Amino acid sequence: MSDSPASDPTPLDPARLPSLELLNETHSFPGPYLFKVIGADDRSFAARVVSLVRDELELEEDPVFTIRRTRSGRHLSVTLEPTVPTAQSVVTLYQLIYRLDGLVMVL
Repeated sequence: MSDSPASDPTPLDPARLPSLELLNETHSFPGPYLFKVIGADDRSFAARVVSLVRDELELEEDPVFTIRRTRSGRHLSVTLEPTVPTAQSVVTLYQLIYRLDGLVMVL
């Protein structure tokens, strides 16, 4: 595996964010958008993911989400499908998610 992000972007590389054009071509806004966020299985990772989405979208309640833990117990996956107002909101959420401590991957 190459260490160069330009030739081999990792799943955490913000350059891999979908473009606004692609998002608008493949999704209807406002509408649901699926986020799968994988991170360290610590006491707060899932709560921080859910809180970030709720706060950024200015939701009154937490969005519906599911959590799955790996067999080893080292990581967990948080899956959310909130209603997102615009393609730019999707990009902004990805940018914020990339800053989370304990993040391993975003799908």
